[in-house]
Amino acid sequence: MKRLLFVTYYFPPSGGPGVQRGLNFVKYLPEFGWQPTVLTVRPESASWPDPDPDSVADIPEGTRVERTGSWDPYAWYARLLGRKKQDVISVGFIGEHGAVSRRRFARWIRANLFLPDARVGWVPFAAARARRLMRQKYDAVLTTGPPHSTHFAGLALQRTHGMPWLTDFRDPWTGIYFHSDLPMTAPARALDAFLERWVLRNTDGFVVENVSAQRRFAQRGYASEVIENGFDPADFEESASSRTVSGDAFVVAHVGNMNRIQNPAALWKALSDPATASECPDLQCRFTGNVDASVLASASATCPGVRLDTLPYVPHRTAIDRIREAALLLLCINRAEGAENVPCKLYEYLASGRPVLALGPVDGDAARILQETGGGRMFDFDDVDGVRAFLHAHYEAWRAGSPMQGAPPDRIARYSRREQARRLAALLSGLSDRS
Repeated sequence: MKRLLFVTYYFPPSGGPGVQRGLNFVKYLPEFGWQPTVLTVRPESASWPDPDPDSVADIPEGTRVERTGSWDPYAWYARLLGRKKQDVISVGFIGEHGAVSRRRFARWIRANLFLPDARVGWVPFAAARARRLMRQKYDAVLTTGPPHSTHFAGLALQRTHGMPWLTDFRDPWTGIYFHSDLPMTAPARALDAFLERWVLRNTDGFVVENVSAQRRFAQRGYASEVIENGFDPADFEESASSRTVSGDAFVVAHVGNMNRIQNPAALWKALSDPATASECPDLQCRFTGNVDASVLASASATCPGVRLDTLPYVPHRTAIDRIREAALLLLCINRAEGAENVPCKLYEYLASGRPVLALGPVDGDAARILQETGGGRMFDFDDVDGVRAFLHAHYEAWRAGSPMQGAPPDRIARYSRREQARRLAALLSGLSDRS
């Protein structure tokens, strides 16, 4: 059994989508000859938007987890705004607190002094612990970001110990869609770009989450491998017998955080049609997760009569149950230039067997996956007529007692977390064998 040092900031009891990828790598890699040791941050030192204490039970028994302290700028930010630290840790778009001038000042400080991100204060702690761990033999190190500052720990080990080093980019770095909106000075932008190049030019292997990201990096001269996000079959085996489509209401569900540029305006307009209201009287929209206030305001203004049920962030297991209860699942891609992301929730949507109504680029990666798997359909952001017709068709099937199905199991097998771990193990073995 080869040994892997896996460096990640987000790990149980942290919650959110960024945790599931790493947690399931740790869960399934031993089946393919790699035993991970996890290096992460202590909960009391961390800045996690959504803690999920229940997720600790999902850490495989016997997994060694090394936790360190961290210097946390969010504590300073909270003092500046006169609030508790947890109140100011958000996913970047939900919840703006404090006076405008103080928010702008804190945002400027974050964008120009904490590069590449506000978790850079963890790097000295992670690197020091990693060096001590190197007294034992490891065959490779894997760093995953964001936060992309995590990769500096891998870079340090490569320089001092000659470790084969694989980097995992769950999201882009300087290429992330909101990067141009940050109030960065020209020197800060140049430094951020330099740090990214430094990592990419020195890593021994480079993994991205979707084909579009791979293509963008290739245009810059960087070769990468694609390992998509996925779903854990065990999550759906456990709830398959107890969770069925609700018969009391036709539930259109969105599970996960929703920011202001994910607002499903076409859905609200479709629901505002009097014909939709009269022909689909039992339709209910259900949002589970942190939802930006502007999205709820848009719904109220456009279709005030819609039945709208909201529930804040819930543990991952509860989120899976909410997915399984829906008749139709809503997926919203960020409406921004360069935001060709594939939300993590898409794969769990597909695994549920429920059909997906998606809004976003009709030629993007998420649209391709929906088409290839038969899991649903992607509509353009402004395709109100298409959304309305799709809703009506699914509602009629539900009312007739035969809700439409989503992706069949054989079409989504390649997206299982076990399969993703197998592909990662092959990459790690290739790096280790060459060293």
